[in-house]
Amino acid sequence: MNCILRTFCAIGMAALTSLATAQSYPAKPVRIILNYTPGGPIDLVARTVGAKMGEIVGQSFVVDNMPSANGAIGTQAVAHAAPDGYTLLFSTAGHTSIVAALYPERLAFDPFKDIAPIGMLVMSTQIIVAHPSLNIRSIADLVKMARAKPGQLNFGSVGVGSPNHLGMELLKSMAKIDMVHVPYKGTSQVMQDLVAGRVQVMLNGMATVVPFIKSGKLVALAVGTTTRSAAAPDVPTMIESGFPGYEVSTWYAAFAPMKTAPPIIARINGIINQALADPQTAKTLTAQGAEPAGGTPELLSKQLRDEYERWKKVIAEAKIVAE
Repeated sequence: MNCILRTFCAIGMAALTSLATAQSYPAKPVRIILNYTPGGPIDLVARTVGAKMGEIVGQSFVVDNMPSANGAIGTQAVAHAAPDGYTLLFSTAGHTSIVAALYPERLAFDPFKDIAPIGMLVMSTQIIVAHPSLNIRSIADLVKMARAKPGQLNFGSVGVGSPNHLGMELLKSMAKIDMVHVPYKGTSQVMQDLVAGRVQVMLNGMATVVPFIKSGKLVALAVGTTTRSAAAPDVPTMIESGFPGYEVSTWYAAFAPMKTAPPIIARINGIINQALADPQTAKTLTAQGAEPAGGTPELLSKQLRDEYERWKKVIAEAKIVAE
């Protein structure tokens, strides 16, 4: 009996300690590890949100860029860090649920076991664009042309298994068309060839392609979100274009080491949601085609699992082999 009481007391004391720690969090600067190079869309999101989080709590949230193939280095660094809330990961589906589906045996970390979801940061609208030389104005035009010329049209991506690759494979599957995938090693290279007409079609982030749409160098066909984007209100959704169930967007989210105490996770989640609710922060993010999302750790966990199952199916059907 005494043993049981001591156990309950120990559990209660641990819970109270964890709660007290969360209430005083953060007591020192927080490190945000990013699996991307400086200057890109996710880097802007991390620095914008991190800066506002710092303002809210009076401590620094310092972004540490650790780019690597499949985000392995940065994610492992967070997975092995002390679970105290002072090392966070800001990452995407491409470096979590998608790589888990692509590399089921080769991946050095498990996004479902090694990192704990904190909350969604933003959703970034993806848009399908075409080179003007194709002389098409809609997804219906693209599908019609692809059916008339099987295997003759091509589309670019930032690499095998990337979100913009899988999004186009999903369209191919739903429309029953044959297009050739041309993978690149980065956004700048594929965009250069897309604008030059060396690749003809691409699914990419709104912020990257809108300047080229406005200048007439690319033609917008449809957005992958369920509703139209404020950045391009005249561009229809894929659902409006005749493909119900098609939804492709890029999300950015926050994670912590898996054993981080729930009160600390809840505290960080609250800070993030408060930062995203700030009008100026939201304006800065929206201008880049990133819509503030927020939400609970449970919502992010469900998103992670749902996307894993969804893309695993697309990868299998398209017989995609990761490089």
